[in-house]
Amino acid sequence: MQQVSPLLVFDLDGTLAETAGDLCATLNVILDREGLPPVALADARKMVGAGARALIRSGFAAAGQTLDDTRLERLFADYITYYEAHIADESHLFDGVVAALDRFEAAGFTFAVCTNKIEQPSIHLLTALGVHDRFKAICGQDTFKDNGVNIAKPDPRMLFNTIAQAGGVAKSSIMVGDSRTDIDTAKAAGIPVVAVDFGYTDQHVSVFAPDLVISHFDELWDAVARIERSRA
Repeated sequence: MQQVSPLLVFDLDGTLAETAGDLCATLNVILDREGLPPVALADARKMVGAGARALIRSGFAAAGQTLDDTRLERLFADYITYYEAHIADESHLFDGVVAALDRFEAAGFTFAVCTNKIEQPSIHLLTALGVHDRFKAICGQDTFKDNGVNIAKPDPRMLFNTIAQAGGVAKSSIMVGDSRTDIDTAKAAGIPVVAVDFGYTDQHVSVFAPDLVISHFDELWDAVARIERSRA
């Protein structure tokens, strides 16, 4: 039987890439069109992570307003149109990402992305950043459905389905993320999770009890090695 390669499953926004600038800029375009004040980047970083709809709701909530579903869907469509046209104006990979991928790939690892971003903008972004072809699967909140309803993190099925699409197996997979959503997803799936502490969360990521926390992608190799030793 052919051995399955170990798989690293990455979140995207706040984990692989610093995207808050473009996400916040797009949000502020939408808010301005609706006559609402902008959200500061520092505040927007705490709102990112659950997808564009949640970000829009948070932007309106910051202005003391709520959204009904019909209006939200209209604004969401406008958001995606603008964001796709400006997806990498400011966004960039975090320092050390490419070197880490190179090292793990040389050691036989494969990679996937499991994000609550919509799938097509995720592919577009990773293509713009020059790493799209490094990932066996790039799965967003609209990739998998159950009776027409999107399956998104923290539902563990999102992670299981991503692993399957990448040709991996759960017992040799590790999640890498930046938020409580990522950590809760991995825990629900029974999969180890390494958290980066430079992403998008309103509390330090250690509060959510990941298996390990790193502060730079240079530290990921040792973190993964520790998890693999604990599995042996």
